Amino acid sequence: QVQLVESGGGSVQAGGSLRLSCKTSGVDSSTYCLGWFRQAPGKAREGVATIYTASGSGYYADSVKGRFTISRDKADKSLNLQMNNLKPEDTAQYYCATSRSVTCFDLTYNNYQNWGQGTQVTVST
Repeated sequence: QVQLVESGGGSVQAGGSLRLSCKTSGVDSSTYCLGWFRQAPGKAREGVATIYTASGSGYYADSVKGRFTISRDKADKSLNLQMNNLKPEDTAQYYCATSRSVTCFDLTYNNYQNWGQGTQVTVST
């Protein structure tokens, strides 16, 4: 059974940085994609960044390219999201998720089967 626990959220001013971490357990070789998603109040959940477990290749939403970096620490069994130059529009609940799909470039949340409980990120002006 896959279990995901996010941490690292908080409140920062615009231009600041945060590093989110997702501790994983139960993730086996049938999991090809790991991803970070976010949902702001009144908005649909959207993909932020995903990583293909076989190659380590990362994929990003246009809105975060150049500012966010997704990485995986196999030894620590964690998925991380380094967020730099944060903007108020990055304010949302952030979730990590896993998928058995191989199309990691597709940031559609419907492709993901397992989800963490989320961590809140708030960016103020």
